[in-house]
Amino acid sequence: MKNVLLGVTGSIAAYKAAEIARLLVKRGFSVNVIMTKSSERFITPLTFQTLTKHKVYTDMFEEIFYEDVRHISLAKNADIAVVAPATANIIGKLASGIADDMLSTVLMAMGGNPGGNPADKPIIICPAMNTAMWDNKIVQDNIKKLRGRGFLFVEPEESELACGDTGRGALAEADAIADAAIALLEKSVNTNK
Repeated sequence: MKNVLLGVTGSIAAYKAAEIARLLVKRGFSVNVIMTKSSERFITPLTFQTLTKHKVYTDMFEEIFYEDVRHISLAKNADIAVVAPATANIIGKLASGIADDMLSTVLMAMGGNPGGNPADKPIIICPAMNTAMWDNKIVQDNIKKLRGRGFLFVEPEESELACGDTGRGALAEADAIADAAIALLEKSVNTNK
């Protein structure tokens, strides 16, 4: 069974991540969820635990009672990672090599540059933010930097945003994100045959 790591960051669009998890589980994939602290303000870990039947990871320093370096084992066990929604914050962290919480640390351990290092695994970034943030040159430079390093993107959509503005920045629909992850997983299965 293929393993998907789903990273959920602090955006109003976090509720869509529950549907992404549900769709991936329905298709037979194992899904482990890592939530940032700010994402817990929008949706609870219990939602993801119920949908995935797995523990949800939120704390880099939670007590562990067995021989396991959790951020490394999560990275090793994942076949791909999907970050949905991905805020400007997590995009900036990844582009700058900052690993200061559970999600950014696991993603850093996954590499994100398939074909570069044999341990590297694909990472799909699904941005969600206000149009002004999406259009910000710093954000666009960070995205360009990540694309250059092999990170994949599911582009945000143009629609009415939570703040009332209309423009590009809305998280892509859950089925489009799940389909992108599934296509990547199926491609890796066919490549490894």
